[in-house]
Amino acid sequence: MLLKKARIKDIAARAGVSIGTVDRVLHERGEVAERTRERILKIVKELEYSPNYIARALKSTRKFHLVSLLPEPDEDNAFWIKHSLGLQKAMNELDPFPVRLSQVTYNMLNEKHFQQKAGNIIKMNPDGVILAPLFKAEATDFCNHLSRKYIPFVFLDGFLKESEFLSYTGEDIFQSARVAGQLTDLVTPVNKDILIVNMVKNLKNVQHLNIRTEGFLSYFSGSANNKGKIVKLRISDPVPESIRKETGKTLMKNPEIRTIFVTGSKSYKIADFIESEELGSL
Repeated sequence: MLLKKARIKDIAARAGVSIGTVDRVLHERGEVAERTRERILKIVKELEYSPNYIARALKSTRKFHLVSLLPEPDEDNAFWIKHSLGLQKAMNELDPFPVRLSQVTYNMLNEKHFQQKAGNIIKMNPDGVILAPLFKAEATDFCNHLSRKYIPFVFLDGFLKESEFLSYTGEDIFQSARVAGQLTDLVTPVNKDILIVNMVKNLKNVQHLNIRTEGFLSYFSGSANNKGKIVKLRISDPVPESIRKETGKTLMKNPEIRTIFVTGSKSYKIADFIESEELGSL
């Protein structure tokens, strides 16, 4: 049997007061005698009353403006196409409500482009922001601006622990990389080496890649079977020529490497290099 949801009028009837008095207590506005306020709050608790936000939003004449700031999807980062489609699908489902979404994108290889787009969003004075904080320094500054203006924000595929975010949607970056470390340990001969590749210009400022590297390494600091070296390589310009040159040099210098872990979404570029060089032992 379904229990009927308590309404403000039910609270008012039980308390012997007007609906307006209950409304003033619930929203902490206007003067209400202390004994009356306590009686109303007690009934609210007894009836397990919760406000109907859907009905409230449908009645509202205010238009809420949300803005997303995500990386630009391209052939190298098709992963981000899904985010845009998912946000649009969510907005279609919210069609009855007074909410609109502006989707803003930034070049995920360019911190200054992120800063420019973040500055534009601040000027828009949105009611909420959905953010993928790839650049730690710039994203932290942006989030501080949002907090100062009391603009709520949520994170996708990465978060800044020190910020005042409402929620995070995405993988547990550290733990997923730790699982990758465990799988790598299973397939790598015990005395052979492992290569970690980061394809990014400023690794220090791209926190999700650092967290992924830390998670991967954390497995090998414990009960891993592998006793070989962990070699790290950063490729600042992930074009085929740079990948061929930098990866080739690293493999020549470390001939015992048998497994490669790529922290970002461009692992296929390393795979293309290995295939082109016929390095079947990797």
